[in-house]
Amino acid sequence: MRFEESVLDYTAKLDEAIQKLHDEGRYRTFIDIVRARGQFPHATWRHPDGSERPVTVWCGNDYLGMGQHPEVLAAMHDALDATGAGSGGTRNISGTTAYHKTLEDELADLHGKEAALLFTSAYIANDATLSTLPKLFPGLIIYSDELNHASMIEGVRRNGGAKRIFRHNDVNHLRELLAADDPNAPKLIAFESVYSMDGDFGPIAEICDLADEFGALTYIDEVHAVGMYGPRGAGVSERDRLAHRIDIINGTLAKAYGVMGGYITASAKMVDAIRSYAPGFIFTTSLAPAVAAGAATSVRILKHDQARRDAHQERAAILKTRFRALGLPLIDHGSHIVPVIVGDPVHTKILSDMLLDEHGIYVQPINFPTVPRGTERLRFTPSPVHGPKELDALIKAMDALWSHCALNRAELSA
Repeated sequence: MRFEESVLDYTAKLDEAIQKLHDEGRYRTFIDIVRARGQFPHATWRHPDGSERPVTVWCGNDYLGMGQHPEVLAAMHDALDATGAGSGGTRNISGTTAYHKTLEDELADLHGKEAALLFTSAYIANDATLSTLPKLFPGLIIYSDELNHASMIEGVRRNGGAKRIFRHNDVNHLRELLAADDPNAPKLIAFESVYSMDGDFGPIAEICDLADEFGALTYIDEVHAVGMYGPRGAGVSERDRLAHRIDIINGTLAKAYGVMGGYITASAKMVDAIRSYAPGFIFTTSLAPAVAAGAATSVRILKHDQARRDAHQERAAILKTRFRALGLPLIDHGSHIVPVIVGDPVHTKILSDMLLDEHGIYVQPINFPTVPRGTERLRFTPSPVHGPKELDALIKAMDALWSHCALNRAELSA
């Protein structure tokens, strides 16, 4: 057989892979929106036909509207004017500035830890840290909640060490796994404080108790909690007065803080070791100084802005109450996450499209593999700047479309 006859049709393979997503209703479409300063959650949707239409964003991660805060924007402008656009290098090679140091100091103070380490995203922070820890603790066994974020799963998978997966929030199963392993082996338990798809909380105290009993380190992802829980916004571990029992805390600057980047906080020695051994940190250009300046300002403001946190929780509670009054299948674990289950990827996409096309409401469908098949959903993220007008419009649209699509209104139990 000639070489030419044996060559794969690569384009056909790409077509096949993409068509598979279309057939399953899981193909993801980017919605081109333009945010206007000071107008969030209102934005402009650039429609594929070239027109521009007003929309209200109900699925953003700028939970508290800090991406529009005047002091945050002023800090970024000042840093941009003072330093220019980029950092100019990795943290080890010319990419560490006073802005990075200030931000890390703010984060260490926020969590009551000795030190903090910045990454370009919380995904990279999780991946780089969890994949590096076995280099620091040979023979390390990592115990990971089965519903941990993809970044944690990837970090655990790539580290080359032993791993154990415990059933979601099941401390009895975790205990069984810990008890079955060598008592002298180094151990780490990795879990989250708020699981973003269902909005449930991790059993922090119980896991810390097991860590003490079996001599394990603790690693918590507070990405969907920092800025929003605790008296200074340090997350659920601060709210529950448990932060001192957590060895490594992961957080983000791209959600409640409204900017960009991720980080870990821990002991000075732990941070020093991670920064010295983690390729994901060593070989990545550092955050732009303007981004670091804006994030530091946002962190500093939210340490003292309890009113904004209270308003956020109030909006989430109101939205849940009104969804529940419509009989929509809502999952409510008491957090700010508001998932409404549709249960079918095609219907979820249709609902999302109709909300956008007919009502100017933007909420992205959440499908497999982000959530298990059969639990496809619309996930709403209310903020303090979603007022009564926006809420009324959303409720009216959801009620009408739910009836139009003849979807089940039986409520799911939390």
